[in-house]
Amino acid sequence: MAIRAAVVVCVTSFLLGALFTHWIADSLTLWKSPVTDDHLWTAAAYYSILANGPPEALWLLASVVATGCITILSSLGDGQAGNIMFDGGSIFLFGVTVAMYIQSVLPSIFAKFSTLPDHQLSDPFPRSLRLVTLELASSNLICSVALTGVLALQAGRFWAENSDTDEVFEAESHATS
Repeated sequence: MAIRAAVVVCVTSFLLGALFTHWIADSLTLWKSPVTDDHLWTAAAYYSILANGPPEALWLLASVVATGCITILSSLGDGQAGNIMFDGGSIFLFGVTVAMYIQSVLPSIFAKFSTLPDHQLSDPFPRSLRLVTLELASSNLICSVALTGVLALQAGRFWAENSDTDEVFEAESHATS
């Protein structure tokens, strides 16, 4: 059981780290006001690098996600209440993240950012890419928050299991004395 929890935490942490690398682009579009064309061109250039990256990076990401899915789903087989409660929430949040990434983030990156028009940073940003760039930043933020929830649920599970173990140990100590 501890190995499964460790795998879930490691996978989630890896995926959070991968999402945090998008901060280069997302911070310019979500947290800096006003959003300028320079910010949008910088974000678009970053997403273009991702769209044209090696396919092996996607395979690595897919294998990490599959490992996380299999590990979380296998913990439901125990039938323990803690697993159902904490891992059920983790499955939901992990599933939301995977679905959003597959349905929204990846198609947007590959469809809109595989090629960028020739430009200078001072050129006006194309209207057709503006909304897509802002939506990508928002989707990345939602995925990050959901994965942080997975970590919080796993920490809650650890705390609950240790609390139960401490109570059993105290009850046995009082019974023997």
